[in-house]
Amino acid sequence: CSEQRVHDDLPTTTIIMCFVDEVWSTLLRSVHSVLSRSPPHLVEEIILVDDFSTKEYLKEKLDAYMSRFPKVKILHLKERHGLIRARLAGAQVAKGDVLTFLDSHVECNVGWLEPLLERVRLSRTKVACPVIEVISDKDMSYMTVDNFQRGIFTWPMNFGWRQIPQEVIEKNKIKETDIIRCPVMAGGLFSIDKKYFFELGTYDSGLDVWGGENMEISFKVWMCGGEIEIIPCSRVGHIFRNDNPYSFPKDRIRTVERNLARVAEVWLDEYKELFYGHAYHLVLRRLDVGDLTQQIALRKKLQCRSFRWYLENVYPDLEAPLVKA
Repeated sequence: CSEQRVHDDLPTTTIIMCFVDEVWSTLLRSVHSVLSRSPPHLVEEIILVDDFSTKEYLKEKLDAYMSRFPKVKILHLKERHGLIRARLAGAQVAKGDVLTFLDSHVECNVGWLEPLLERVRLSRTKVACPVIEVISDKDMSYMTVDNFQRGIFTWPMNFGWRQIPQEVIEKNKIKETDIIRCPVMAGGLFSIDKKYFFELGTYDSGLDVWGGENMEISFKVWMCGGEIEIIPCSRVGHIFRNDNPYSFPKDRIRTVERNLARVAEVWLDEYKELFYGHAYHLVLRRLDVGDLTQQIALRKKLQCRSFRWYLENVYPDLEAPLVKA
């Protein structure tokens, strides 16, 4: 990685971390890893978006602690927005050229930032993701992961990781440091040109709380002319927790299902039948996905390609047999 050329004139970035009732030590580790392992001239600011936490230590105590770091700004939301809208609140006030979204329970590794900004500098429609490594939530031990994997989905839009087959690696002579095209991103950690993010219409603001937003932004980026890449020289450790601190308006499963149905209606074209085929109970429940007028108009305005194009060009290994009437 040290041999890879990085330009001197990389864009600046605003790092956005949203949290709700995050553990004090975990939040501090996340912020300190950014401060100590990022070139200061590239970090315009770190915006911590407090999504209406209930823990006392995340109020005055956090403000007092972070006031020592001029680059750290805290946005206390006055009501619970949910992850998706909390991120948008941070993006709206960001001053950097590039937005870098991180979770609040991560540890950035040495040299994590430059490779991401390098890709965005190369092309403003590239969305760059680090390799996400695993930090144990039991003892904080750090586990590295295989470079040769990418984010994918299986029906009915379940995100997962898939190894690139050994024969493909050998045939294409893929090296450890080669950049990997990624059909779907995990969604928590990525860098995107700020203007481009707003041109894409950011996240669909009709998505609730959390869930499905990674599918939506992934389809939108690929189908509307961009690319998503995993950059093996950028590594960020992430604590995977069993519980989710977010309370959901209905319940977690129903919120995520509604979000996914919304994404299916806007982006999947005729393939939405496959989504509903695998999630047939949603049809029976007559899920209310809300008003889609804006999203459909946006897709038209951006002149996005069809979902069929996405399957043929970005993710040809997905099994998507359409039933022909």
